[in-house]
Amino acid sequence: MSMNKPDIEQNQGVAATSLHEHWVLLLVEGIILVILGLAAIAIPSIATLAVDILVGWLFLISGIAGWITTFWMGRVPGFWWSLVSAILGIAAGIMLLLQPLSGVLSLTLVLIVFFVIEGVASMMFALEHKRELSGRWGWMLASGIINLILAAIIFAGLPGTAAWAIGLVVGINMVFGGLALIAMALHAREIDPRSATRAH
Repeated sequence: MSMNKPDIEQNQGVAATSLHEHWVLLLVEGIILVILGLAAIAIPSIATLAVDILVGWLFLISGIAGWITTFWMGRVPGFWWSLVSAILGIAAGIMLLLQPLSGVLSLTLVLIVFFVIEGVASMMFALEHKRELSGRWGWMLASGIINLILAAIIFAGLPGTAAWAIGLVVGINMVFGGLALIAMALHAREIDPRSATRAH
């Protein structure tokens, strides 16, 4: 089902209005990302270790929650698969918390996949908002491209890059993502939703 021109113009006006109304939230999020990113770049090995420990806690908590839920529901279909999944989550969490450095390589591989997906998503977001963010959408597009380049660099340098890559890449990603959000927020502040609707 295709949309006619008035519908498209109305949707663009709604998007422009939404961006204009929420530009402060974008700005605050961007500033926070830049600050956290700079901290991670300054101490990448500590940031890498922190990410590893955080993931360990997430596995452990989700595993315990899965264990409780599985026994709470009783012998329902898939009971044993749920139980195995919960046990694996608990075991992975304990391993990452007791020996965080051993999980760094695996996390680095997961991070590479994450940045590839996020890079593509950022590029698609930029292209979809090209009209509402004329002139500034390029920042988000550049952020997506940089994510893809960083993922390729880290993958090419494995396993040596694993010790510092997570912290450094997370930091760089946060800085560029934050700058992109700040640029979008400042542009969204200047958008006149009424003229945006009439312009298209």
